[in-house]
Amino acid sequence: MAMQRRVALLQGGLMVLAAAAVLVPELLWGQQSQFHVEEASITDIQHAIQTGQTSCKQVVQAYLARAKAYNGVCTALVTKDGAPIPPSTGMVRAGTLLRYPTQTVAAPTLFSGLDGYQGLPLEFGKMVPSISDPSVQLQYGLRVGIPEAGQLNALETLNIRGERSITCKGDFDRAPSAGPLPADAPAVCEEFRKQPDALERAAELDKQYGSNPDLAKLPMYCAVFSIKDWYDTKDMRGTGGDDVNFAMDVPKADFPDVAKLRNKGAIIYAVATAASVGGASAAGPEKPKAVVPETDLQYSPWGGQACNPYDTARVPRGSSAGSGVSVGANLVTCSICEQTTGSCKGPASRNNTVNLLPTKGIHMDGGIAAKNAGDRAGILCKSMKEAALVEDAIKGYEPEDEFTAIPKGIIPSEPYASFVVPDSAVKDKPLKGMRIAIAREFMVKHTKNDAAISDAIDEEIKKVLRDKLGATIVETVDPLYPDDPTIPNIAYTFQDAMADILPHNVPQFFYRKSPAGELMYSVPGWDVRTIDYDLALEQRKAPLSPKVNLRTLYLGGLSDPSSLLYIDEYLASRGDTRVKDWASWVANATFKSDTERVRAHNALGNEDPRPQPDAISFIEMQSVLRMIVLKVMQENKIDVFVNPEQTTPPYLLGGAPEPEVNGRPSISCCTGLTAVMGAPEAEVPAGYVNTVYNPKYEITADKKEYVAVTGDVESKLPHPMPISMMFWSGPGYDSDVIKVASAYEAATHHRIPPPAFGPVSEEISKR
Repeated sequence: MAMQRRVALLQGGLMVLAAAAVLVPELLWGQQSQFHVEEASITDIQHAIQTGQTSCKQVVQAYLARAKAYNGVCTALVTKDGAPIPPSTGMVRAGTLLRYPTQTVAAPTLFSGLDGYQGLPLEFGKMVPSISDPSVQLQYGLRVGIPEAGQLNALETLNIRGERSITCKGDFDRAPSAGPLPADAPAVCEEFRKQPDALERAAELDKQYGSNPDLAKLPMYCAVFSIKDWYDTKDMRGTGGDDVNFAMDVPKADFPDVAKLRNKGAIIYAVATAASVGGASAAGPEKPKAVVPETDLQYSPWGGQACNPYDTARVPRGSSAGSGVSVGANLVTCSICEQTTGSCKGPASRNNTVNLLPTKGIHMDGGIAAKNAGDRAGILCKSMKEAALVEDAIKGYEPEDEFTAIPKGIIPSEPYASFVVPDSAVKDKPLKGMRIAIAREFMVKHTKNDAAISDAIDEEIKKVLRDKLGATIVETVDPLYPDDPTIPNIAYTFQDAMADILPHNVPQFFYRKSPAGELMYSVPGWDVRTIDYDLALEQRKAPLSPKVNLRTLYLGGLSDPSSLLYIDEYLASRGDTRVKDWASWVANATFKSDTERVRAHNALGNEDPRPQPDAISFIEMQSVLRMIVLKVMQENKIDVFVNPEQTTPPYLLGGAPEPEVNGRPSISCCTGLTAVMGAPEAEVPAGYVNTVYNPKYEITADKKEYVAVTGDVESKLPHPMPISMMFWSGPGYDSDVIKVASAYEAATHHRIPPPAFGPVSEEISKR
């Protein structure tokens, strides 16, 4: 079959697929007599409904069957000795009680020299009862991904009557037509049960529209969404992934972007697992009694850890991991993620999906307690066209979010979807006349682990963007990346722009100090804290520290108003009768680590809402970074920048991450770059990587800490892992980012669905 041939190619290595090899979803999964949701787009679903191949309810049922088959636990606890634990169960999902693995992994397999370790106790894995529902057990502490798990844990809560709320679970969520609630049901459940679940809402749409939905009014008709657990939905448990015992665990209203999707025909089907919101956090007098070494785990106490569908033993990446996994593995059509640093781009890259993040303010912010200048809701789908359609559905001013009060010209009069380049246009070189700059700062081969992906993306840029699509390619300059003689350098560099803009606008930038108390950006022969240095730098009579570059400019040292302010604002508006503020949250919650618990308690004494006085404010640096990037764009007539989303292959889930080096973070190429700017960004699948140098933990000389170190042994990955190309630009250049990203996608179509999570058999779907 066609799908088997493509999977064989995938198993064979890093792929660059010609457009001629692209197959439509039906062929990808073999010739089939009925509609299947695997690889179906929003428009595919709508066309199938219009032509009588399926109904909206059948679409939801198909996704529900996939959840029943694939949404179980995929991580095993790390215990001191690796001994089995007693069987335990969690919440109900898709009608099935969640069952946890009894096998554990011995800690010495990750942490060598454990017998000689003298630091704070490690938080080994264990099962704990939920404070929200003591009958529900939760994984706590260290854990790892189970190889070939066959499960993904991507959806925390499904919008299915009886399991979508803990407060109103089981018979307390009885449909109104089924009679009165039990006498002991909480009073709030009477109103809650009037909310239709996903199947009932789909049936309502079928009854109203049949095979003739009004797509002009309902452009998201029957698109099945998961929503990151940082966003409120009015018909599902909403605790930011935390195990918090609210009096009513379902919020009163939808987050505005969710409401827009619902009002335009979408099925709000599930809450995606994610790293927990965390809430207020601060250093203080109380200190942790146990620790988790630096880790690549991104999980929440309630929802747990999602796993990568291309290899369940490796990271799905980012706090929005469940959103990426649910889209990548065809558990939903699209998902709403949240990004402050790398929380949308990472899950897109690792799970072979598209990510679209708009200019800050085009749509609403990042959800519970994530309401700063750098927080944004992102869109994960399987294609740029779908993501653009979703953007068109949710864009626009929202009274609840002051950041959406943007100049009228930022949002174009044309739909964002109109800028998508179709497959048929590839032959005409649709990027001819556009100037695309390679951001070499994000392609440096800092370690052996950076090389394979950096080289692969370099080749893709030249062969596809330049040679096939007709773009003019230039490159930025970084002393750590060899100059490419085949590509012209930009004339006015980022260092030029920083020298012009930093001393004039944020001279305090040069006052920043390292943890050791030394000036971070010192220059021999100059006091960088003086007017003399600032003037000399602007006049090019003094150098800029080589440590100041596009990788480091926005890392650390930036401050927002107190997180306690944001969480208390949210809780006051939610109006719960038990959890009313951060103090009552802490009193009614369990935390995923002792460090998180301690920092939550320490935040209780904070009465000062101001940003840290010795730091540059985030919103101030946002203006500065925008000026730097836009000046470079204007001076060099650049439309869009391009680089790898991340140059290091996926790490082992629960293992050591690649250490940060030279300003290259462990996660992503450039974490806060577009967040600090509030600028548009898109990720598109760009092929596969086959090799890795697995990082590992080493014990420090004083035996008191485990630290991550880079790997030195090349290994072949058990499964080829997806990589992504990142497209970004200055604020307001969204249409250019969509055009270039979609043209690359149209010319390559690198995405192949994960072979281990194919169509669900009839037998499995009935389990």
